[in-house]
Order: sequence, then structure tokens, then C-alpha cells
Amino acid sequence: MGVQKERMLAGEPYIADDPELTADYRRALRLCRQYNESEDRAVLAELLAVLGDDVDVRPPFRIEYGYQTRVGSRTFVNHDAVFLDVARITVGDDVQMGPHVQLLTATHPIDPELRRARWEGGEPITIGDNVWLGGGVIVCPGVTIGENTVVGAGAVVPEDLPPNVVAVGNPARVVKQV
Repeated sequence: MGVQKERMLAGEPYIADDPELTADYRRALRLCRQYNESEDRAVLAELLAVLGDDVDVRPPFRIEYGYQTRVGSRTFVNHDAVFLDVARITVGDDVQMGPHVQLLTATHPIDPELRRARWEGGEPITIGDNVWLGGGVIVCPGVTIGENTVVGAGAVVPEDLPPNVVAVGNPARVVKQV
């Protein structure tokens, strides 16, 4: 394994246009295309690190690498989901995601010279059991959403949400307990 991939997997800053990471991305792109055309569970299982039982992912589905993502049992992911998994994404059991949900682990330096040199990083996302993410929800890097939480359509989630709440808006804010 190359230095940049080791750095990425360790959660350290890395150079994004590394040849090994580019090859990994192309592998994921190929498997996404196959899955989106066939909805073959075996292809999805090859793409993801962990795929629970009775998972339904509706195409088109896009993912950066796949090997950083774990999806729990009985989870439903609607059309046009984007999982940018430069850091680990963990999705619990019985999760529901509306169309156009984005789980974005990638971070980028503020310093323009570092961005120009293709440095980036990532922070993991964790979605607890029995969470419902409405259509168009964007979950930002480093966020954990607690179990049984509902996030309203179009919300942007830049910070952790506790279990058993309803959150809406941009930025997402808790409006009631479940």
C-alpha cells in the first residue's frame, strides 16, 4: 500500500491525485456503473466494505472508494445518493435515506497553496440505527447522527445530532424530541 493511501486510511492529510487512489476510484466507478445498470447485490457487496442483509440501494448510486463504507441491515437508500468516503462512513441498521442524500467525508485546506497541491483530508460520518434522512439531506464531514433521529428534507448537517430528535434547516437544528 502506498504512502498516500495509508495517510488517507489513517485520517491524515493526503495528496488526492495519487496514482493508487486514482486506481481505487476507477475501480469504484466501474463497480458503480455495473451496479447502477444491474442492481446486482453481488456487485454492491464487492464495492462496499460491509453490506448488511436486506439492503436496498436504488440507482443511480455514486461512491468515491467503497472500501470505507459500511451499510447495516434493512437499510434503504433512494435514488441519486452520493457517498464521498475518503474517511469511513458507517450507516446503521434500519436507516432510511430519501433521494439525493449526500454523505460527504472529504475536507480541504483553507490555504490556497495546499489546495492547489491537491492536499485533502477526511473525517468519518456515522449514521445511527433507525435514522431517517429526508430527500436532499447533506451530512458534512465528521458528523454523527444518533439513533432514531429524523432529519428533514433539504437539511445541511454540519454538527452532530443526538439520538431521538427531529432536526431541520440549514444548518440543521433540533426542533423536537422523538
